[in-house]
Amino acid sequence: MTDAALPQADYHCHVFAGTAFSVVSGANLGDPLLGVGELCPGDVYRLSPRAQALQIAVADSGSQGGRVLRADHGHQRLAKGSEFGLPGAMLQLSARLTFLAPEGHQVDLLLLALSTPEGDAFAALPLEPVEPGRDHTLIGIDPTPEPVRLADITSLAFGRGTHITLADGRQVPVEALEIGARILTRDHGAQPLRQILRRTVRAVGPFAPVVIPRDTFGNDGDLILSQQQRLFIYQRESDRLTDTAEMLIKAGYLVDNEKVFLRPGGYSDFFTLVFDHHEVIYAECIPVESLEVNAATRPALPEDIAQALPDLDHAPHVGTEADRSTAQATLEKLLKERNSSR
Repeated sequence: MTDAALPQADYHCHVFAGTAFSVVSGANLGDPLLGVGELCPGDVYRLSPRAQALQIAVADSGSQGGRVLRADHGHQRLAKGSEFGLPGAMLQLSARLTFLAPEGHQVDLLLLALSTPEGDAFAALPLEPVEPGRDHTLIGIDPTPEPVRLADITSLAFGRGTHITLADGRQVPVEALEIGARILTRDHGAQPLRQILRRTVRAVGPFAPVVIPRDTFGNDGDLILSQQQRLFIYQRESDRLTDTAEMLIKAGYLVDNEKVFLRPGGYSDFFTLVFDHHEVIYAECIPVESLEVNAATRPALPEDIAQALPDLDHAPHVGTEADRSTAQATLEKLLKERNSSR
């Protein structure tokens, strides 16, 4: 299928490949996460400590403006930009699986089947955080799941303790901000804060915060971000790494476990900032984006949040979104520039 014929993404979500799981005890000892017919309640699964959450882009011909995964076959396909599977492959919600975590709470995963020339490949989309390296016992299989609406405000958020620059130059912890506070923006000067969304989650897997330690990029303090929060990079040099001078990089793509790392364990408070426009603001003096709210992104928000912001229709910032390899090359370049300037 040519690039021109590839379906356009209606929304994105993050999954773990079925092969990132392994049965460590039970009837299917040694097997990865497979299709419904191969699953056995009581089996104990472990997500590899090295597992990475992979973004899939979903084109949904049956969509009615919602970010919904459904069991019906043929409407949902992978779009260009997916990190798992091949663009154009059919995608189906195969089952809803319930696991018992070591602490005794339940964790639900959506089992997704993706068509390939060799047969179905499987992926898991956690509805609650699942911790890598820990054992989870399969206790429930629903092979005819109802459609599931996906909503995650932590996809674009700042961790507790991260300082935001106000219009008067003061640095204020994100948790101390109030609605109406005037925030310094790159393009529109001082702008009032329209809304603050807060969520507390178990800091595991794709919910673990990214920590960019103090002074890594010239940041005044530790910059704590959700993995999907994007940093804004302006490339002045002729040897820029993308077609445009402006580049957006997901914080999770910068993780190298040496200079930038994840901080799993316990719980994390995340704060999402909303303005009248999609803004570039400053967190620990580093340019980052605010929440983008428009027809394309509204279905990804929790329903109560989407309903609370009915009049917002943000124009997104123009720029190239970096993939993992470009993000890592940018990290190396920024660190080299930082070291040479000292």
